[in-house]
Amino acid sequence: MPHRLFRLLTVVWVGSLLTIGYAVVPVLFASVDRMTAGSVAAQLFRIEAVIGVVCGVLLLALANVLIRRGEGAYRRLRWLVAGMLVCVLVGYFAVEPFMNALRVAAQEAGTDVSHSVYASRFGVLHGVSSLFYLIESLLALALVWKLPTGSVASAGPRAGSTAGQAKTAG
Repeated sequence: MPHRLFRLLTVVWVGSLLTIGYAVVPVLFASVDRMTAGSVAAQLFRIEAVIGVVCGVLLLALANVLIRRGEGAYRRLRWLVAGMLVCVLVGYFAVEPFMNALRVAAQEAGTDVSHSVYASRFGVLHGVSSLFYLIESLLALALVWKLPTGSVASAGPRAGSTAGQAKTAG
């Protein structure tokens, strides 16, 4: 059961991460004005950050449980999850508040951030945030790629005993 829950949480996190960042937000910016798109994208990334933190913490806990049960394959997965979680925490919860402050300051000045005196600072912060999102995405792809297959994860210690029986029979 923990294997399946680990897979489910991985699919939820990675699926939402890739869908929002690489499908929904680009379509949003291509479809509506930049100010509206930016506002909606900020809300979507907030939701994604919460999903990331919740899934990340639960995945780390599950990985620890599975490792204690002798599932060594989850050791390296735990590091990928930890890396993804750090990317969420830094990229969203550390950088995003500064971006929001610049957005608000520009609105108070009567313009959007891209046409304000804060545009260059916002651009740098956006670049940093995007870099963390890209790193998180690459770690997510590695996590999915390295997930143990169902037969390996469920076979665990039994796989060795079957091999041992085959040697004795032969």
